[in-house]
Amino acid sequence: MRRVLFLFLFLAATLCTTFSQQIKQDSISKKTPYEWNFSKFRFGGYGEILYQHMDYGADRYKYATGAQSENRAYISVPRAVFAFDYKLRDDLVLSSEVEIEYGGTGSAMELEYEEAGEYETEIEKGGEIELEQLHLTKRFSKWFNIRAGHLIVPVGITNAHHEPTLFFTTSRPEGEMTLLPCTWHETGISVLGYFSHFKYEVMLVNGLDPNGFTSAIWIKGGKQGMFETAVMTSPAVAGRVEWSGVNGLRLGASGYYNKTAKNASKPEKTADIDAAVTILSGDAQYLTKNLTIRANYLWGNLSDSKRLSQINKNISSATGFIRTPVAKNALAYSVEAGYNVLSFFKTKERLMPFARYEYYNSAQSMETGMSEMPINKRNILTVGMNYYLLPSLVLKADYSIRHLDHDNYNRENTFGLALAYTGWFFSK
Repeated sequence: MRRVLFLFLFLAATLCTTFSQQIKQDSISKKTPYEWNFSKFRFGGYGEILYQHMDYGADRYKYATGAQSENRAYISVPRAVFAFDYKLRDDLVLSSEVEIEYGGTGSAMELEYEEAGEYETEIEKGGEIELEQLHLTKRFSKWFNIRAGHLIVPVGITNAHHEPTLFFTTSRPEGEMTLLPCTWHETGISVLGYFSHFKYEVMLVNGLDPNGFTSAIWIKGGKQGMFETAVMTSPAVAGRVEWSGVNGLRLGASGYYNKTAKNASKPEKTADIDAAVTILSGDAQYLTKNLTIRANYLWGNLSDSKRLSQINKNISSATGFIRTPVAKNALAYSVEAGYNVLSFFKTKERLMPFARYEYYNSAQSMETGMSEMPINKRNILTVGMNYYLLPSLVLKADYSIRHLDHDNYNRENTFGLALAYTGWFFSK
Protein backbone atom coordinates (compact mmCIF):
# COMPACT_ATOMS: atom_id res chain seq x y z
CA MET A 1 0.00 0.00 0.00
CA ARG A 2 3.07 2.25 0.22
CA ARG A 3 3.05 2.33 -3.56
CA VAL A 4 -0.54 3.63 -3.53
CA LEU A 5 0.39 6.38 -1.06
CA PHE A 6 3.46 7.34 -3.10
CA LEU A 7 1.43 7.36 -6.33
CA PHE A 8 -1.25 9.55 -4.76
CA LEU A 9 1.31 12.12 -3.58
CA PHE A 10 3.20 11.96 -6.87
CA LEU A 11 0.05 12.63 -8.90
CA ALA A 12 -0.87 15.56 -6.66
CA ALA A 13 2.59 17.07 -7.06
CA THR A 14 2.54 16.48 -10.81
CA LEU A 15 -0.83 18.17 -11.19
CA CYS A 16 0.44 21.17 -9.19
CA THR A 17 3.40 21.55 -11.54
CA THR A 18 1.58 20.82 -14.79
CA PHE A 19 -1.23 23.30 -14.17
CA SER A 20 0.74 25.99 -12.38
CA GLN A 21 0.29 28.51 -15.21
CA GLN A 22 -3.47 27.92 -15.32
CA ILE A 23 -3.62 28.28 -11.55
CA LYS A 24 -1.98 31.72 -11.76
CA GLN A 25 -4.60 32.82 -14.28
CA ASP A 26 -7.49 31.42 -12.22
CA SER A 27 -7.26 34.02 -9.46
CA ILE A 28 -8.38 32.86 -6.03
CA SER A 29 -9.78 36.30 -5.26
CA LYS A 30 -12.08 36.09 -8.30
CA LYS A 31 -13.23 32.48 -7.90
CA THR A 32 -13.51 31.62 -4.25
CA PRO A 33 -15.71 28.58 -3.42
CA TYR A 34 -18.58 29.52 -1.12
CA GLU A 35 -17.23 27.52 1.86
CA TRP A 36 -14.16 29.78 1.97
CA ASN A 37 -16.06 33.03 1.45
CA PHE A 38 -14.87 34.89 4.53
CA SER A 39 -12.10 37.42 5.15
CA LYS A 40 -10.01 36.18 8.10
CA PHE A 41 -11.89 33.80 10.42
CA ARG A 42 -15.35 32.52 11.26
CA PHE A 43 -17.00 30.64 14.10
CA GLY A 44 -20.14 28.51 13.95
CA GLY A 45 -21.52 25.02 14.35
CA TYR A 46 -24.63 22.91 14.57
CA GLY A 47 -26.52 20.86 17.11
CA GLU A 48 -29.78 19.25 18.11
CA ILE A 49 -31.94 18.33 21.09
CA LEU A 50 -33.90 15.10 20.66
CA TYR A 51 -36.89 13.47 22.37
CA GLN A 52 -38.08 10.00 21.33
CA HIS A 53 -40.89 7.75 22.53
CA MET A 54 -40.87 4.07 21.52
CA ASP A 55 -43.52 1.38 21.95
CA TYR A 56 -41.02 -1.50 21.80
CA GLY A 57 -38.23 -2.87 23.99
CA ALA A 58 -34.56 -2.14 23.41
CA ASP A 59 -33.51 -5.76 22.66
CA ARG A 60 -35.05 -6.99 19.40
CA TYR A 61 -32.73 -10.02 19.28
CA LYS A 62 -33.62 -11.73 22.56
CA TYR A 63 -37.05 -13.01 21.54
CA ALA A 64 -38.09 -15.08 18.52
CA THR A 65 -40.78 -12.52 17.67
CA GLY A 66 -38.47 -9.50 17.95
CA ALA A 67 -38.73 -6.59 20.35
CA GLN A 68 -41.48 -6.91 22.95
CA SER A 69 -44.14 -4.29 23.65
CA GLU A 70 -42.80 -1.64 26.02
CA ASN A 71 -43.35 2.09 26.48
CA ARG A 72 -40.10 4.01 26.91
CA ALA A 73 -38.85 7.49 26.16
CA TYR A 74 -35.51 9.29 26.02
CA ILE A 75 -34.34 12.87 25.81
CA SER A 76 -30.80 13.80 24.85
CA VAL A 77 -28.45 16.23 23.19
CA PRO A 78 -27.04 13.93 20.48
CA ARG A 79 -24.46 16.46 19.39
CA ALA A 80 -23.28 20.02 19.67
CA VAL A 81 -20.57 20.86 17.15
CA PHE A 82 -18.35 23.94 17.23
CA ALA A 83 -16.48 24.93 14.09
CA PHE A 84 -13.67 27.43 13.58
CA ASP A 85 -11.98 28.37 10.31
CA TYR A 86 -8.95 30.64 10.08
CA LYS A 87 -7.12 32.00 7.04
CA LEU A 88 -3.40 31.89 7.69
CA ARG A 89 -3.15 33.69 4.36
CA ASP A 90 -5.39 33.88 1.30
CA ASP A 91 -4.32 30.47 0.02
CA LEU A 92 -4.01 28.63 3.39
CA VAL A 93 -7.09 27.79 5.46
CA LEU A 94 -7.01 26.00 8.81
CA SER A 95 -10.36 24.39 9.69
CA SER A 96 -11.52 22.59 12.81
CA GLU A 97 -14.67 21.05 14.29
CA VAL A 98 -15.10 19.73 17.81
CA GLU A 99 -18.15 17.59 18.50
CA ILE A 100 -19.65 17.06 21.94
CA GLU A 101 -21.95 14.02 21.88
CA TYR A 102 -24.58 13.31 24.52
CA GLY A 103 -23.33 15.91 26.96
CA GLY A 104 -19.63 15.06 26.97
CA THR A 105 -17.60 12.45 28.75
CA GLY A 106 -18.41 10.54 31.90
CA SER A 107 -19.03 7.04 33.17
CA ALA A 108 -22.14 5.06 32.23
CA MET A 109 -23.38 1.51 31.84
CA GLU A 110 -24.57 0.50 28.40
CA LEU A 111 -26.24 -2.68 27.11
CA GLU A 112 -25.15 -3.87 23.68
CA TYR A 113 -27.77 -6.03 21.96
CA GLU A 114 -26.93 -8.33 19.09
CA GLU A 115 -28.04 -11.36 17.08
CA ALA A 116 -29.72 -14.42 18.67
CA GLY A 117 -30.41 -12.67 21.94
CA GLU A 118 -26.74 -12.15 22.76
CA TYR A 119 -26.02 -9.01 24.72
CA GLU A 120 -23.07 -7.72 26.62
CA THR A 121 -22.77 -5.23 29.42
CA GLU A 122 -19.96 -2.76 28.99
CA ILE A 123 -18.69 0.27 30.83
CA GLU A 124 -18.42 3.14 28.38
CA LYS A 125 -18.26 6.88 28.41
CA GLY A 126 -21.62 8.53 28.94
CA GLY A 127 -20.80 10.80 26.01
CA GLU A 128 -17.89 11.78 23.84
CA ILE A 129 -15.83 14.79 22.89
CA GLU A 130 -14.41 14.18 19.45
CA LEU A 131 -12.24 16.07 17.04
CA GLU A 132 -14.42 15.73 13.96
CA GLN A 133 -12.26 17.84 11.64
CA LEU A 134 -8.82 19.41 11.78
CA HIS A 135 -7.21 20.08 8.43
CA LEU A 136 -5.14 22.54 6.44
CA THR A 137 -6.24 23.40 2.92
CA LYS A 138 -3.77 24.73 0.37
CA ARG A 139 -5.78 26.58 -2.26
CA PHE A 140 -4.36 26.76 -5.78
CA SER A 141 -7.51 27.52 -7.74
CA LYS A 142 -11.23 26.97 -7.64
CA TRP A 143 -10.81 23.60 -9.29
CA PHE A 144 -7.65 22.24 -7.62
CA ASN A 145 -6.78 22.28 -3.91
CA ILE A 146 -4.99 19.96 -1.47
CA ARG A 147 -6.24 19.25 2.04
CA ALA A 148 -4.41 17.31 4.77
CA GLY A 149 -5.43 16.38 8.30
CA HIS A 150 -8.54 14.92 9.89
CA LEU A 151 -11.23 14.85 7.19
CA ILE A 152 -14.90 14.06 6.66
CA VAL A 153 -15.29 10.94 4.50
CA PRO A 154 -18.16 12.06 2.20
CA VAL A 155 -19.52 8.59 1.37
CA GLY A 156 -23.32 8.57 1.17
CA ILE A 157 -25.67 11.52 1.26
CA THR A 158 -25.75 11.75 5.07
CA ASN A 159 -22.00 11.95 5.59
CA ALA A 160 -21.67 14.51 2.81
CA HIS A 161 -24.58 16.62 4.12
CA HIS A 162 -24.81 15.74 7.81
CA GLU A 163 -26.01 19.01 9.37
CA PRO A 164 -29.43 18.47 11.02
CA THR A 165 -31.20 21.09 8.88
CA LEU A 166 -30.32 19.05 5.77
CA PHE A 167 -32.59 16.07 6.48
CA PHE A 168 -36.23 15.90 7.57
CA THR A 169 -36.20 13.25 10.29
CA THR A 170 -35.66 14.02 13.97
CA SER A 171 -32.62 11.74 14.03
CA ARG A 172 -30.16 11.07 11.22
CA PRO A 173 -31.46 8.80 8.41
CA GLU A 174 -31.40 5.33 9.87
CA GLY A 175 -30.02 3.22 7.03
CA GLU A 176 -26.74 5.03 6.40
CA MET A 177 -26.35 5.81 10.11
CA THR A 178 -26.60 2.08 10.87
CA LEU A 179 -24.35 0.70 8.14
CA LEU A 180 -21.64 3.40 8.05
CA PRO A 181 -19.80 5.52 10.60
CA CYS A 182 -21.72 8.79 10.81
CA THR A 183 -20.37 11.41 10.76
CA TRP A 184 -17.45 9.50 9.23
CA HIS A 185 -14.10 11.22 9.80
CA GLU A 186 -10.60 9.84 9.26
CA THR A 187 -7.04 11.18 8.91
CA GLY A 188 -5.25 11.56 5.58
CA ILE A 189 -4.96 13.75 2.49
CA SER A 190 -7.36 14.78 -0.25
CA VAL A 191 -7.58 16.65 -3.53
CA LEU A 192 -10.75 18.70 -4.05
CA GLY A 193 -12.29 21.51 -6.02
CA TYR A 194 -14.94 22.75 -8.45
CA PHE A 195 -15.04 22.49 -12.22
CA SER A 196 -17.94 23.90 -14.20
CA HIS A 197 -21.03 22.40 -12.50
CA PHE A 198 -19.02 19.68 -10.74
CA LYS A 199 -17.66 19.51 -7.21
CA TYR A 200 -15.27 16.69 -6.35
CA GLU A 201 -13.04 15.29 -3.61
CA VAL A 202 -10.71 12.27 -3.69
CA MET A 203 -8.90 11.16 -0.54
CA LEU A 204 -6.48 8.67 0.96
CA VAL A 205 -7.18 8.05 4.67
CA ASN A 206 -6.65 5.46 7.40
CA GLY A 207 -8.83 2.38 7.00
CA LEU A 208 -11.21 0.26 9.06
CA ASP A 209 -10.57 -2.44 11.69
CA PRO A 210 -12.39 -5.60 10.53
CA ASN A 211 -12.52 -7.00 14.08
CA GLY A 212 -15.29 -4.47 14.74
CA PHE A 213 -17.61 -5.63 11.93
CA THR A 214 -20.89 -7.18 13.15
CA SER A 215 -24.24 -8.49 11.99
CA ALA A 216 -26.46 -5.59 13.05
CA ILE A 217 -24.32 -2.61 11.96
CA TRP A 218 -22.15 -4.19 9.23
CA ILE A 219 -18.82 -2.27 8.99
CA LYS A 220 -19.75 0.71 11.17
CA GLY A 221 -18.08 -0.77 14.26
CA GLY A 222 -14.80 -0.97 12.36
CA LYS A 223 -14.13 2.74 12.64
CA GLN A 224 -10.93 3.07 14.61
CA GLY A 225 -10.85 5.05 17.82
CA MET A 226 -10.33 2.50 20.57
CA PHE A 227 -6.61 3.30 20.72
CA GLU A 228 -4.66 6.56 20.71
CA THR A 229 -3.42 6.03 17.15
CA ALA A 230 -5.17 4.70 14.05
CA VAL A 231 -3.60 1.88 12.04
CA MET A 232 -2.84 2.91 8.45
CA THR A 233 -1.00 -0.20 7.28
CA SER A 234 -3.64 -0.51 4.58
CA PRO A 235 -5.01 2.97 3.67
CA ALA A 236 -8.48 3.49 2.27
CA VAL A 237 -9.41 5.35 -0.90
CA ALA A 238 -12.64 7.38 -0.92
CA GLY A 239 -14.19 10.00 -3.13
CA ARG A 240 -17.28 11.94 -4.03
CA VAL A 241 -18.46 13.99 -7.01
CA GLU A 242 -21.54 16.22 -7.23
CA TRP A 243 -23.19 17.79 -10.27
CA SER A 244 -25.50 20.81 -10.08
CA GLY A 245 -26.00 21.81 -13.72
CA VAL A 246 -29.78 22.23 -13.40
CA ASN A 247 -31.21 24.85 -11.08
CA GLY A 248 -32.29 23.19 -7.82
CA LEU A 249 -30.99 19.74 -8.80
CA ARG A 250 -27.92 18.15 -7.22
CA LEU A 251 -26.72 14.67 -8.17
CA GLY A 252 -24.03 12.91 -6.16
CA ALA A 253 -21.95 9.75 -6.41
CA SER A 254 -19.43 8.44 -3.88
CA GLY A 255 -17.30 5.39 -3.25
CA TYR A 256 -14.91 3.75 -0.80
CA TYR A 257 -12.40 0.89 -0.95
CA ASN A 258 -10.17 -0.58 1.75
CA LYS A 259 -8.44 -3.92 2.29
CA THR A 260 -9.09 -3.91 6.01
CA ALA A 261 -7.30 -7.09 7.16
CA LYS A 262 -3.94 -5.39 7.79
CA ASN A 263 -5.65 -2.77 9.97
CA ALA A 264 -7.04 -5.37 12.39
CA SER A 265 -6.46 -5.08 16.13
CA LYS A 266 -5.12 -8.63 15.83
CA PRO A 267 -3.49 -8.54 12.35
CA GLU A 268 -1.83 -11.92 12.82
CA LYS A 269 -5.28 -13.52 12.88
CA THR A 270 -6.34 -11.94 9.58
CA ALA A 271 -3.05 -12.39 7.72
CA ASP A 272 -4.50 -14.88 5.18
CA ILE A 273 -7.47 -12.72 4.05
CA ASP A 274 -8.11 -9.28 2.54
CA ALA A 275 -11.49 -8.46 4.13
CA ALA A 276 -11.87 -5.79 1.44
CA VAL A 277 -14.70 -3.30 1.89
CA THR A 278 -16.24 -1.76 -1.24
CA ILE A 279 -18.99 0.85 -0.94
CA LEU A 280 -20.83 2.54 -3.82
CA SER A 281 -23.47 5.21 -3.36
CA GLY A 282 -25.61 7.52 -5.46
CA ASP A 283 -27.99 10.27 -4.40
CA ALA A 284 -30.19 13.01 -5.82
CA GLN A 285 -31.64 16.16 -4.30
CA TYR A 286 -34.10 18.62 -5.76
CA LEU A 287 -34.16 21.73 -3.60
CA THR A 288 -36.29 24.82 -4.21
CA LYS A 289 -37.68 27.42 -1.84
CA ASN A 290 -40.82 25.38 -1.19
CA LEU A 291 -40.19 21.84 -2.48
CA THR A 292 -37.57 19.36 -1.29
CA ILE A 293 -37.06 15.86 -2.70
CA ARG A 294 -34.17 13.58 -1.75
CA ALA A 295 -33.26 10.02 -2.70
CA ASN A 296 -30.23 7.82 -2.08
CA TYR A 297 -28.92 4.34 -2.80
CA LEU A 298 -26.01 2.64 -1.02
CA TRP A 299 -24.52 -0.81 -1.66
CA GLY A 300 -21.64 -2.44 0.17
CA ASN A 301 -19.57 -5.57 -0.25
CA LEU A 302 -17.19 -7.30 2.18
CA SER A 303 -14.87 -10.00 0.85
CA ASP A 304 -13.93 -12.99 3.03
CA SER A 305 -16.94 -12.32 5.27
CA LYS A 306 -17.34 -15.97 6.29
CA ARG A 307 -13.70 -16.40 7.26
CA LEU A 308 -13.68 -13.04 9.04
CA SER A 309 -16.80 -14.00 11.00
CA GLN A 310 -15.03 -17.15 12.21
CA ILE A 311 -11.95 -15.14 13.22
CA ASN A 312 -13.97 -12.50 15.06
CA LYS A 313 -15.95 -15.17 16.93
CA ASN A 314 -12.76 -16.36 18.60
CA ILE A 315 -11.40 -12.96 19.57
CA SER A 316 -11.34 -12.26 23.29
CA SER A 317 -14.35 -10.38 24.64
CA ALA A 318 -11.87 -8.14 26.49
CA THR A 319 -11.41 -6.21 23.23
CA GLY A 320 -14.92 -4.80 23.57
CA PHE A 321 -15.90 -5.96 20.07
CA ILE A 322 -19.24 -7.74 19.58
CA ARG A 323 -18.54 -11.22 18.22
CA THR A 324 -21.35 -11.88 15.73
CA PRO A 325 -21.29 -12.88 12.03
CA VAL A 326 -20.91 -10.18 9.41
CA ALA A 327 -22.63 -10.25 6.01
CA LYS A 328 -21.10 -10.19 2.56
CA ASN A 329 -23.43 -7.44 1.32
CA ALA A 330 -25.35 -4.55 2.86
CA LEU A 331 -27.93 -2.34 1.18
CA ALA A 332 -29.82 0.87 1.93
CA TYR A 333 -32.04 3.15 -0.12
CA SER A 334 -34.60 5.85 0.60
CA VAL A 335 -36.75 8.60 -0.83
CA GLU A 336 -38.34 11.56 0.94
CA ALA A 337 -40.31 14.64 -0.07
CA GLY A 338 -41.68 17.71 1.67
CA TYR A 339 -43.55 20.87 0.65
CA ASN A 340 -43.81 24.26 2.35
CA VAL A 341 -47.52 24.80 3.01
CA LEU A 342 -46.86 28.35 4.23
CA SER A 343 -45.90 29.34 0.70
CA PHE A 344 -49.52 30.47 0.27
CA PHE A 345 -49.11 33.06 3.04
CA LYS A 346 -46.95 36.16 3.45
CA THR A 347 -44.34 34.84 5.86
CA LYS A 348 -40.65 34.03 5.78
CA GLU A 349 -41.18 30.99 7.97
CA ARG A 350 -41.68 27.56 6.42
CA LEU A 351 -43.80 24.60 7.49
CA MET A 352 -42.96 21.45 5.55
CA PRO A 353 -44.98 18.26 6.02
CA PHE A 354 -42.94 15.36 4.67
CA ALA A 355 -43.03 11.64 4.03
CA ARG A 356 -40.07 9.28 3.86
CA TYR A 357 -39.65 5.63 2.86
CA GLU A 358 -36.47 3.75 3.68
CA TYR A 359 -35.19 0.20 3.28
CA TYR A 360 -31.94 -1.11 4.67
CA ASN A 361 -30.41 -4.45 5.49
CA SER A 362 -27.09 -4.99 7.23
CA ALA A 363 -27.21 -8.63 6.05
CA GLN A 364 -28.53 -8.29 2.52
CA SER A 365 -26.70 -11.41 1.37
CA MET A 366 -24.52 -13.99 3.11
CA GLU A 367 -21.70 -16.19 1.90
CA THR A 368 -22.53 -19.83 1.17
CA GLY A 369 -22.72 -21.81 4.39
CA MET A 370 -23.69 -18.84 6.56
CA SER A 371 -27.14 -18.47 8.11
CA GLU A 372 -29.49 -15.79 6.86
CA MET A 373 -30.35 -13.00 9.30
CA PRO A 374 -33.83 -11.82 8.22
CA ILE A 375 -34.40 -9.69 11.32
CA ASN A 376 -31.96 -7.14 9.86
CA LYS A 377 -34.24 -6.54 6.85
CA ARG A 378 -36.04 -3.29 7.69
CA ASN A 379 -38.61 -1.12 5.93
CA ILE A 380 -39.43 2.21 7.56
CA LEU A 381 -42.25 4.63 6.75
CA THR A 382 -41.94 8.06 8.38
CA VAL A 383 -44.27 11.05 8.26
CA GLY A 384 -43.75 14.37 9.99
CA MET A 385 -43.30 18.12 9.83
CA ASN A 386 -40.40 20.55 9.81
CA TYR A 387 -41.14 24.09 11.03
CA TYR A 388 -38.36 26.49 10.02
CA LEU A 389 -38.41 29.55 12.26
CA LEU A 390 -35.26 30.60 10.39
CA PRO A 391 -33.45 28.91 7.50
CA SER A 392 -30.90 27.72 10.09
CA LEU A 393 -33.32 26.87 12.93
CA VAL A 394 -35.92 24.10 12.68
CA LEU A 395 -38.40 22.37 14.98
CA LYS A 396 -39.08 18.79 13.88
CA ALA A 397 -41.74 16.18 14.66
CA ASP A 398 -42.11 12.74 13.11
CA TYR A 399 -43.67 9.30 13.53
CA SER A 400 -42.07 6.19 12.06
CA ILE A 401 -43.26 2.61 11.64
CA ARG A 402 -40.51 0.03 11.25
CA HIS A 403 -41.31 -3.33 9.63
CA LEU A 404 -38.81 -6.14 10.16
CA ASP A 405 -38.68 -8.87 7.52
CA HIS A 406 -42.14 -8.03 6.16
CA ASP A 407 -43.70 -8.17 9.65
CA ASN A 408 -42.37 -11.62 10.51
CA TYR A 409 -41.17 -9.81 13.63
CA ASN A 410 -43.00 -7.28 15.79
CA ARG A 411 -43.42 -3.78 14.43
CA GLU A 412 -41.51 -0.94 16.06
CA ASN A 413 -43.09 2.53 16.26
CA THR A 414 -41.28 5.74 17.26
CA PHE A 415 -42.45 9.30 17.84
CA GLY A 416 -39.79 12.01 17.81
CA LEU A 417 -39.37 15.71 18.51
CA ALA A 418 -36.20 17.67 17.79
CA LEU A 419 -34.88 21.21 17.78
CA ALA A 420 -31.95 21.67 15.41
CA TYR A 421 -29.75 24.54 14.30
CA THR A 422 -26.78 25.16 12.04
CA GLY A 423 -24.81 28.13 10.78
CA TRP A 424 -21.88 30.48 11.06
CA PHE A 425 -22.43 32.75 14.07
CA PHE A 426 -19.60 35.21 13.57
CA SER A 427 -17.08 35.99 10.86
CA LYS A 428 -14.51 38.67 10.15
